Amino acid sequence: MRRDQRTGDHRHSLPAQAPGPGNLPLELTAFVGRTAELAALTAALETGRLVTVTGVGGVGKSRLAVRAAAAAAARGGAWLVELSAVRDPDLVEHAVADALRLTDHTHRTPRKVLVDHLAGREVLLVLDGFEHLVEACASLAGDLLHRCPGLRVLAAGRRPLDTGGERIFPLAPLPAPDAAALFADRAAAGLAGFVLDEGNEADVAELCRRLDGIPLAIELAAGRLRALSPAQLLSRLDDRFALLTGTRRDVPPRHQTLRTAIGWSHELCTAEERLLWARLSVFCGPFDLDAVEYICTGDGLRADDVLDVLSELLAQSVVTREEGPTGVRYRMLDTVRAYGADWLEATGDAARMRRRHRDWYMGLATWCELDWFSPRQARVAELVDVELPNLRGALEYCLTEPDETHLGQYLAGSLWFYWVGCGRLAEGRHWLDRALELDGDHDDSRLKALWVLGYVAVLQGDTAAALAALQECKDEAERTGSAIATAYAVHRTGCLALLTDDVERAETLLRSALDQYHELGELNSNVLMGQVELAMALAFRGEIADAVVLCEDVRQVCEDHGERWTLAYALYVLGFAAWTRGEPATARELVMRCLALDHAFHDLLGTVLAIELLALFTAVEGDPAEAAVLQGAASRIWPSVGLPLFGSGNFGRPHALCEARAREQLGDARYEDCLAVGARLTPDAAVSRALRASSGGKAKTRRLPLHEGRAGDGLKQGELRPGQRA
Repeated sequence: MRRDQRTGDHRHSLPAQAPGPGNLPLELTAFVGRTAELAALTAALETGRLVTVTGVGGVGKSRLAVRAAAAAAARGGAWLVELSAVRDPDLVEHAVADALRLTDHTHRTPRKVLVDHLAGREVLLVLDGFEHLVEACASLAGDLLHRCPGLRVLAAGRRPLDTGGERIFPLAPLPAPDAAALFADRAAAGLAGFVLDEGNEADVAELCRRLDGIPLAIELAAGRLRALSPAQLLSRLDDRFALLTGTRRDVPPRHQTLRTAIGWSHELCTAEERLLWARLSVFCGPFDLDAVEYICTGDGLRADDVLDVLSELLAQSVVTREEGPTGVRYRMLDTVRAYGADWLEATGDAARMRRRHRDWYMGLATWCELDWFSPRQARVAELVDVELPNLRGALEYCLTEPDETHLGQYLAGSLWFYWVGCGRLAEGRHWLDRALELDGDHDDSRLKALWVLGYVAVLQGDTAAALAALQECKDEAERTGSAIATAYAVHRTGCLALLTDDVERAETLLRSALDQYHELGELNSNVLMGQVELAMALAFRGEIADAVVLCEDVRQVCEDHGERWTLAYALYVLGFAAWTRGEPATARELVMRCLALDHAFHDLLGTVLAIELLALFTAVEGDPAEAAVLQGAASRIWPSVGLPLFGSGNFGRPHALCEARAREQLGDARYEDCLAVGARLTPDAAVSRALRASSGGKAKTRRLPLHEGRAGDGLKQGELRPGQRA
C-alpha cells in the first residue's frame, strides 16, 4: 500500500488471487480508498454468515465485495457468482453451480446438488448483481445457510435480500480525497503524463463533488481526458446537468447523478457511437466482433464502420476488452448496458435487434452442432462455454415470444452435444422441459427436442421420463414420416436398455438404429456413439472380437474426422477388451487416454467409468491401497452422475472385482480408510492421481499379467470374463 502525497489517499497494491480454491478475479487496476469500509466488511464476515453490501449502481459494491472476499476466504475458498447476465430466476441455482465448477448428470435438483456439495465445507459465496433476482437469491441463500453450517454468503446488490440473519452493509460514495485520487489514477492510466497538481486540483475536486463521489461516474469522466481537460469536463457537466437529472422525483438523487454521468458520456458520443451503444445492449454477456457486425449493422451503421465505432466506445470505457481461449471479446458494464437498452427501446428498434440476436445465436448453435464432429470439437466446447449467456438469452426470447416456440425447441435440441458431452445435463434438462411444455407448430423441431430430452434423461437415470419422451418421439415420427427422428428414438431406447442390463434388447435396438442411420446416410458423433454402445452390449455378451472390430472402426473414423469425445468411449471398450485378453499394458494405455479425453470435455460419466477400470488394473498390478483410493474418488463423483454404475451388474463388474481383491488384501478397516482418502479428492485431483498412478509417478505398482496372480490375490484373468455377474 502506498500513500499519495497530495490527497493523503491510500492506494492498495494489486493483490494476487486469494490463496487456495476459488474463482475470484485478479484486480487489473489499483484499489483506491475504502480502507475503513474494507476493514469493517471483513470484520462483519467474521461474525455474520450473511452480509449484503447495498448501494447505488456504480458505487463500487462489487469491487469492495471481491476485495473483502479475498481477505476473508474460507478454507474451501471464496467463489464469485456473477448474476447480472442471468435473467431467468430458475437459472440462479445453475449459475451458482457453474461458479463452483460443479457438474452433475443426475436428476437431482440443482439446489440438492449445491446442498450436498456445500454441507461439509467451509466456503464463502459471493453473490453479485442479484437485484433483479431477489426472491430466487433470497430463497437459495436462506436454504443453503440453514443446511450448510460452514457456508458464509457475501451479497452485493442495490437492495437487501430481506431474509433472516442478514446483516446489511450500506456503502456510501467515496469521500472527496478518495474520489480525487481515483480520478487521478484512472486518468493517468488513459492519458500518459497526467498528474493531479495545482493547475487542475480545484476542477477535479469540483467534478468529483458534482458526480457525488460515485466511482463509475468518476471513471467515466476520467476516460474523457483523452479529448477534454478537467475544466472542459466540468463545463460540459454543467451544461448537461439540468437536462439529464431531476426528471423524476421518485428517483434517488444518486441514481440521477449516475444517469447524468452516463448520459453525459452518451451525449459526447457521435450519432453512430450512440446507435451502436444502444444496439450492443441486446447482448447478455461477452460478445465478439463478428456478432456485432451481423446484429448491430444497418439503418444508420455500416458493417465497414463497426470496428472504428466500437474502438471509440472502447476508448471511452463504454465497452471493455478481454482475451480468452476463444480470442478477443467485449463486454459492457451492466449499468451502461441498461442505459443503452433504454435508448434502444426509445428508438423503436428493440424488437428487431432481439430477433437479429436470436438469429445469430441460432446460427452459432447450428454451426457448432455440425462442427462438433470435426477436429474443432474442443474449440466448439470452449466457444459454447463463452457464449452460454447469449445462448440462454436466445432461448429465453424464443420461449417467451409468441410464435417462437418451435425455434426454442430447435435451439435446445441443437445444443445436445453441449448438454451431453460437456457436463451440462441439468441445464439441458431445464431448457428441454420448458420448450416441450409449450405447443410448437413445427414437428421436426419438437421431435428433435424429444429425442434429446430422452437422451438426457437416460444419462440422468430418469427412466420414466426417458421412456415417455422417446416413445412420444417414436410415435410422432412414425405418424409424420420422419425417418431420422425414428432412428434417434430407437437408438436412445437401446441405450436405455444397455444401461439397465437388458443386453439382448439393447443389441436388437442398436442394430436397428444403426441400419436406419446407414440407409439415411447419417454420420456424426451420435451414430458413432451408437456403434460404441453396440460394442459394449456385445462385450457384455462375451463377443469380445466383434466388439473390438466395431470400436476399431469407430477409432479410425474418429481419427479421420478429428472427433475426440466419442473416441474416448471407444477407447474405454477397447481397454476393457485388452484386459480380458490378458494385455494389461495395452489396456492401461487405452483407458488412460480415455480418461484424459473425458476429463478435458468435463464428461463426468466417462471420467468415472475410466477411474473405476483403472482402479481394478491397479489392484491386480499389486497396489490394493491405491486401488481403494481410486474407488473412493469414484464414489465421490458418482452422485453427480446418477445411480452408481447405473445399478448395472455389467458396468459394475470391475468395481465389484476390485473391491473384493482390495478388501481381501487390506482388510476391511484399512480398505475403508483408503476409500475415505479417495472420497476427499476433488474430481480434478482424482483424475490427476489416476493418471500419475497409471504412469508410475505416484503409485508403486507392479504390472502382472493376468495369469500371474499370486496365491490369495483372488483375481485372475478368467474372473473378468464377459457375461459373468460379479
